[in-house]
Amino acid sequence: MRTSWRIFTIFGIEIRIDSSWILIFGLVTWALARHYFPSQYPHWPQEQYWLVGLIASLLLFSSVLAHELTHSLVARSRGEEVRSITLFLFGGVAEISEEPGTPAKEFIIALVGPLSSLVIAALFFGVWQGMQGINEPIAAIARYLSIINGILALFNMIPGFPLDGGRVLRAIAWKWTGDIKRATRIASVAGQVIAFLLIFFGISQILRGFFFDGLWTALIGWFIHSAAVRGYRHTLMKETLKDVRAKDLMDTAFKTIDGSISVQELIEDHILQKKERSFLVTEAGELAGIVCLEDVKTVPPDKRQDTKVRDIMTPKDQLAAVSPEADGNQILAKLASGKIHQVPVIEGGKIKGLVCRADILDFIHLRTDLGV
Repeated sequence: MRTSWRIFTIFGIEIRIDSSWILIFGLVTWALARHYFPSQYPHWPQEQYWLVGLIASLLLFSSVLAHELTHSLVARSRGEEVRSITLFLFGGVAEISEEPGTPAKEFIIALVGPLSSLVIAALFFGVWQGMQGINEPIAAIARYLSIINGILALFNMIPGFPLDGGRVLRAIAWKWTGDIKRATRIASVAGQVIAFLLIFFGISQILRGFFFDGLWTALIGWFIHSAAVRGYRHTLMKETLKDVRAKDLMDTAFKTIDGSISVQELIEDHILQKKERSFLVTEAGELAGIVCLEDVKTVPPDKRQDTKVRDIMTPKDQLAAVSPEADGNQILAKLASGKIHQVPVIEGGKIKGLVCRADILDFIHLRTDLGV
């Protein structure tokens, strides 16, 4: 299971590190301290390699964070909500609530990332030039960061989704075709081609004896391929859901149960017998929350007899309601933002129905199977 930790907040954006980041941070620091800096500056004492390597590694990931922060701030300035930035194995990713609504937005938000890396590269180049002959360790760090940020800028501009260059390509294709699905398909295929080239190149490096470099290149290719496929599927899902409304997805035959019954009773007396998946939960005759089949699945079988429904329900004050006219993407955003399994559909202060994650997935699968 993937784990991430919040480290701080900047400009109202939560900065997190994924568990995989610890591995890559250690590997980068080790590679710099044991190979890169010793090859460039063989006269340094051993402890200096590790100190400089650690500082350079921290500044490298700070540069990656600055790159993602630029994406995020520009997206927010154009009305998009940015929840967090997570640093992980292959760099960083900004969690933007919605895809840009126009090709122009997509183009600008994508392009500012590589431009920010070029600016960072230029700044470190200036420090490198200014520190030569004055402070060799600082000059060495600045030289490395100038080069690596320049490489990151160029790499990110490769025209393959989901790289920034791929998003620029998608924006251009979107403007040209007027169809975001077709544009995403073009950018996704370009990303997959580039990914396969990287994988084959990485394998060839391994066969030539450059195991670590080849493995890293192949892993990057694999990551790009997976992300390109996921990105295309995500776009298809959003396009599928944009025309469906909550009133079309909601379950209107929901039942009411008491929060004091056990999860086992809920399964045996309600879910299995009545073939229902979502229930309103009451306490002393008042609405207390909602429980769905997905909530039940979180309870291990051996704990179901001793666990009460009130312990697994989504409490009333945490419910994220929608109107009957809300589209599928709005519902999905509610489910994602609150990490909940169901959304009540409310009109005129009354609950008209419930929409569970399973309802949305069933709808997507049905549309996919029918090819519509």
